[in-house]
Amino acid sequence: MSVDQARPGRHRAVVPQRLETDAEAVERDLLKLVLTVVELVRSLMEKQALRRVDEGDLTDAQVEELGTGLMHLERAMDQLKERYGLTTEDLNIDLGPLGTLL
Repeated sequence: MSVDQARPGRHRAVVPQRLETDAEAVERDLLKLVLTVVELVRSLMEKQALRRVDEGDLTDAQVEELGTGLMHLERAMDQLKERYGLTTEDLNIDLGPLGTLL
């Protein structure tokens, strides 16, 4: 007796033999995922930098270098989002009851 026969009223889902994909949609979704991860890491780095500045762990030169690096990364992210027609909200994944990622 098969599983479907053992559970009357349950139907097997029909799984298509081939997944239909649009190459442009796949590329855009992959780009969104990569940019989301980069934005998350950038945000965490920024918070860590602010914590270290507040604790006085960094020299003035290190603070300047860190700030410059974070500004360059933010500018690069803005350029990529603009090039691909994305907003920060597009990158903000909904985590359900946990809230949003960014």
